[in-house]
Amino acid sequence: MAIGLNVTEPEGTCSHEDCPFHGNLSVRGQVLEGEVASTDMDKTIVVEREYDVFVPKYDRYMKRRSRVPAHQPDCLDVEVGDTVSIAETRPLSKTKSHVVVEVTDGGDA
Repeated sequence: MAIGLNVTEPEGTCSHEDCPFHGNLSVRGQVLEGEVASTDMDKTIVVEREYDVFVPKYDRYMKRRSRVPAHQPDCLDVEVGDTVSIAETRPLSKTKSHVVVEVTDGGDA
């Protein structure tokens, strides 16, 4: 089933209703890319994004990071250090409004 993004559909299957590929969860809005920082929670991962912010006073760039909690469908196998793409969706919990749609790169590969 196409989800409206240019991503490869996972080989595995799942029957969870909050899966954009095999359930009825729609994706909309931003598609972000980042590195998986934590997989300790059940069905939730934390994706860390690093970006540069210009500081005019020092005429330099400063590194900042943001940590985004995202839903992990059962059909995608994600580990710490992987680079993933996450898409915005309806709020799934108090903090989760994103879902993993693609594992683009392994950490050690």
